[in-house]
Amino acid sequence: MAANRRPPKPKIKPARKHDEFLPEDTWNRLSKNIREIHMHNASSLSFEENYRYAYNMVMYKSGSMLYNGVRDLVAENVDRLAEEDITPSFPKGTSNDPVQQGQENELLLKSLRRVWDDHTGNMSKLRDLLKYMDRAYTKANNVPEIWDAGLDIFLKHIIRPPIQDHILSAIVTLIQIERDGYVISRSAVKECVDVFLQLHSGQQENETVYKRDVEPAVLLASEKFYKAEAERLLATCDAPEFLRRVEVRFQAEKSRTDHYLHSQTGTPLRKILEEHLLIDNLSTVVEMPNSGLDPMIDLDRIEDLNRLYRLFDMVLPGLPTLRRALKASVLRRGKEINQASACTEGGETAEAEAEAETGKANGKAKGRAGGPPQTLILALKWVQDVLDLKDKFDKLRKEAFLSNREIESALHEAFEDFINLNDKAPEYISLFIDENLKKGLKGKTDVEVDIVLDKTITVFRYLIEKDAFERYYKNHLAKRLLYGRSVSDDAERGMLAKLKIECGYQFTQKLEGMFQDMKISSDTMQAYRKHLENTTAPAIEISVTVMTSTFWPMTHSGATCVLPEILTKACKSFEQFYLSRHSGRRLKWQPSLGNADVRVQFKARKHDLNVSTFGLVILLLFENLGENDFLTYEEIQLATSIPSPELKRHLQSLACAKYKILKKHPPGRDVQSSDSFSFNNAFTCAMQKIKVSTVSANVETIEERKETRERIDEERHYQIEACLVRVMKDRKHMTHNDLVFEVTRQLASRFQPNPQGIKKCIENLIDREYLERCDDRKSYNYLA
Repeated sequence: MAANRRPPKPKIKPARKHDEFLPEDTWNRLSKNIREIHMHNASSLSFEENYRYAYNMVMYKSGSMLYNGVRDLVAENVDRLAEEDITPSFPKGTSNDPVQQGQENELLLKSLRRVWDDHTGNMSKLRDLLKYMDRAYTKANNVPEIWDAGLDIFLKHIIRPPIQDHILSAIVTLIQIERDGYVISRSAVKECVDVFLQLHSGQQENETVYKRDVEPAVLLASEKFYKAEAERLLATCDAPEFLRRVEVRFQAEKSRTDHYLHSQTGTPLRKILEEHLLIDNLSTVVEMPNSGLDPMIDLDRIEDLNRLYRLFDMVLPGLPTLRRALKASVLRRGKEINQASACTEGGETAEAEAEAETGKANGKAKGRAGGPPQTLILALKWVQDVLDLKDKFDKLRKEAFLSNREIESALHEAFEDFINLNDKAPEYISLFIDENLKKGLKGKTDVEVDIVLDKTITVFRYLIEKDAFERYYKNHLAKRLLYGRSVSDDAERGMLAKLKIECGYQFTQKLEGMFQDMKISSDTMQAYRKHLENTTAPAIEISVTVMTSTFWPMTHSGATCVLPEILTKACKSFEQFYLSRHSGRRLKWQPSLGNADVRVQFKARKHDLNVSTFGLVILLLFENLGENDFLTYEEIQLATSIPSPELKRHLQSLACAKYKILKKHPPGRDVQSSDSFSFNNAFTCAMQKIKVSTVSANVETIEERKETRERIDEERHYQIEACLVRVMKDRKHMTHNDLVFEVTRQLASRFQPNPQGIKKCIENLIDREYLERCDDRKSYNYLA
């Protein structure tokens, strides 16, 4: 059973009716006690008594007297505090010493904080005393609660001229002193900033006094400072030092924002630094003589370049500026590599042209026998220089530029541009690969060769004229296979696999056919040798490689000769055997691609010579001559029918090189049509087996290069026509621009077709009735 309980009595009782309530008397007593609170004498006061005073005044309709009276007392106290503590702390401004200036300004900020702490402490006590007033009076009369009224009083009585001006000046001055490298009391600034953050201006919703007054003053001073700072740094620092100082400034301002300014100031302050320290000076820093981007790249200053990248990445125009500068740097270096190659080869080229005009295109234009020709040296150096440049910028891209895609794209464009500016790039790259895939390379393991070839593929990717490279590569591969010069079959097939990945099956189809021919030829020779066991064998042993004409480069078809009878019989023997197994085929011998082992008796001893087939034909002419007999150049040419350039090259190898099997009359390095030759019976050498190297023909002459270019242009013409027919057969109807675009896209993996060339091919196809032009004169139909 619940017990009956009386309702609890209120703790604060209003005055009874018979007690006369006097508002003025109550306010006098309460105001006196409020002044004691302002003087920090609250310990002797009764909280309950003062609460009752305020309660009664509200209950008996004297809330207005109470509210306004408290506001006046608070304002009076704030004015007193400002007069006693803040005003005496104003900086005197008589010293130029930054340390003393800092101390004076710190005292002012600390005095403001003391007044603030005093004020908020008093207001906290008053808020407790006047809770009933806040609950009953302020809401009913639409006035701020006493705490908010206190903040408003502080704002109007303290944050006003001249105090406001001195406080803002103190904050800005202390920031400037710290920027100049001196130590300040960050806590003093932080505490003062906190005061401004708690005060609201009332002009805009939630706008603090910090946002209204402090931040604009700080930003204005910062903009003025960093504009001058940028000019000072440019005048006194090189590029790396400028970047270091700028980075330190960014870090310092971030620290300043994090520690004693508000985070909302960080963004506009950072924009000021970006604009004046970076955006205005991007090109100036990059182009600084002796210290800009190029010198930093030359000296491999990875740390400085990384700093440059990080700073440039902060601003919108930064990366495009860096991208352009890097592209220009790579282009300049690449053009220097091209220029060095062109200048060095210039003398040789001019000499070759002069000799070609006078019919004297001999070994002088191609290099000495037994040594690499000048153009081969240039090709190897050009590719190696490009690879070194690529390695250098790849390292910079990864370590300094953090593998940025935009930077990578700029570098790719630059390498592609300068590599394709060199019209000999396809030949040079093929020669470089040829040299690395040959036997007898000293100082390189298979792994090292494979690494070099992988790097070469990266250069190959930049080539636009991949069809030109294919033609050169096919010629060089043919010689390696036919002369047995390949470092290994695995290395050759590995290189083909790399090319197939880059360009597709069509690119390597004929090259793979050459390997297939070599394998079939090996099997054929085994069968031929077994066949000879059951029949009369020729006087000499031959080894034949049967080449499918569509796979192999047949540029040597014109270099024929009259073979001696002993060689002719051996050739006929193999030809009969082969045609008996393969009906309907036709064999055409290519003696210019062969070589032979022959034992020669000299006065001192016998030597086993390895010579070219042409060299063997020439030597056999001297077999039955007397010791003092000789043959003229015309007699040798008449007897062999070897074309003049080839004859001169092989005579030079036999008579003018390291091993002088023949004597040339008169002696000299070059072969002329007026020379005569005799057998050098007095030849001596410590080695039993001697390889008589033919003057190298790896590198094209002027005429050969011209012929190659004509063949490439002819092949391109056919490829463009074939592509046009394929596209139109599929689409049936296309506009001119769409057709040109599609053909260009499809052929881009092999070469960059010329729009005028495409237009010419279209006209040819219209004449041959593959296509017809529509009435609008801007589109075409496919004719079945």
